[in-house]
Amino acid sequence: MTGLLSLAYPWIKALHIMAVIAWMAGLFYLPCLYVYHAERGGRVAGTEPAISFVIMEEKLLRMIMKPAMVVTWAAGLALVATPGIVDWSSLWPWTKAAAVLGMTWFHMWLAMQRKALLAGQGASGRRYRMMNEVPTLLMVVIVLSVVVKF
Repeated sequence: MTGLLSLAYPWIKALHIMAVIAWMAGLFYLPCLYVYHAERGGRVAGTEPAISFVIMEEKLLRMIMKPAMVVTWAAGLALVATPGIVDWSSLWPWTKAAAVLGMTWFHMWLAMQRKALLAGQGASGRRYRMMNEVPTLLMVVIVLSVVVKF
């Protein structure tokens, strides 16, 4: 790395890590909100519809997760474009890329599930509990790919 790039690289990497943390937090928390939403039919203790679920889901997805995903992708692509950082002949960048695409798919699936829940057609609480394991598995693949570089 030379000049300006060597100065910018650690800042881009730090931004990438912070965005990943925010995105992952949302990917872990949103399915939990969906469990409560699905199991209570959008109601809390049999009272009026729990608008708080709808508000929390919407704000988490729109104000935290989506921007964090965009910054994760932008900073990640900037890091990948840095000469000498990625050895494309190795397996690890390809496994990481596949897992990041899987994480992005999961994000989109969560967004579609929010619309389904609002329409009264969401999945069961059990299904959301099971799907909540997806980001954990993808995170393991990503971290092992980057750290172990197999």
